[in-house]
Amino acid sequence: MVEHIERWPPGAPCWADIMVSDLDRSQDFYSYVLGWRFTPSDPEYGGYCNALAHGEPVAGMSPGVPGSPEDDPHAWAVYLETDDIRATGRAAVQAGARQMLEPMQVGTFGTMGVWVDPTGAAFGLWQPADHTGFSVVGGHGTVAWCDLLTTDQKRAETFYADLFGYTFEDIGTRHEAYAVFTVPGMDRTLGGVGVPSADMAVGPPMWWVCFEVDDADVAAERVVAAGGTLLQEPEEFGYGELVLAAGPDGERFAMMGPSTADWIERDEDEEESGETGRWT
Repeated sequence: MVEHIERWPPGAPCWADIMVSDLDRSQDFYSYVLGWRFTPSDPEYGGYCNALAHGEPVAGMSPGVPGSPEDDPHAWAVYLETDDIRATGRAAVQAGARQMLEPMQVGTFGTMGVWVDPTGAAFGLWQPADHTGFSVVGGHGTVAWCDLLTTDQKRAETFYADLFGYTFEDIGTRHEAYAVFTVPGMDRTLGGVGVPSADMAVGPPMWWVCFEVDDADVAAERVVAAGGTLLQEPEEFGYGELVLAAGPDGERFAMMGPSTADWIERDEDEEESGETGRWT
């Protein structure tokens, strides 16, 4: 079910964007895989454009900076909401972070900056004005989840708890360390922090964006057909089917679809009861 969001509380993942080497190619890729449409590329803001799902902005995309090396790494950036970006930035540095990009105003939309947390993962801060971040969640093509995958989970938890008041619930196993987080002002989890297992090719510490899809298997097939790469085939993980993928520039992201097991269980129940229904 699609849910409209007016404003995110401080600390919540509120936006994600990416700089790409070929804007047309990347737009075609994500349009095919996630069903996105795009606003016109705005020259005033370096060609930046918004990706739309259900008619609302869910992510940003821009072409690379002219003259930048062709082999520069490309990655999805996650932005966390703040009411005062300069105060939050100072607090982040005091807690062990390093500033990468000092706060800069983006027209009437808001103010952004980028830091690296003590475990080595980059994150953005966004102080909204006209642009309040994700406008919708809970439908195909929207951001479903944001994960911080790092080698030092406890240090990351301490940092984000001190900075934003995150509270954590450990749901890891003996083999995988992982905790979900909640921010003050919200009663639902928004993401997680964990240590990737040895067989996950996820690279250095980084925030991952997970997009919701109607069907994980179809989405995985579309990634390959559109020129991307599968890092992990669709796999049940208790909350649905998870796919790890890479886009045209090698940028890594995840997709989550309904659980195949839930479909099977629902179908079996309906056969026994004689009822029919649709998974929502």
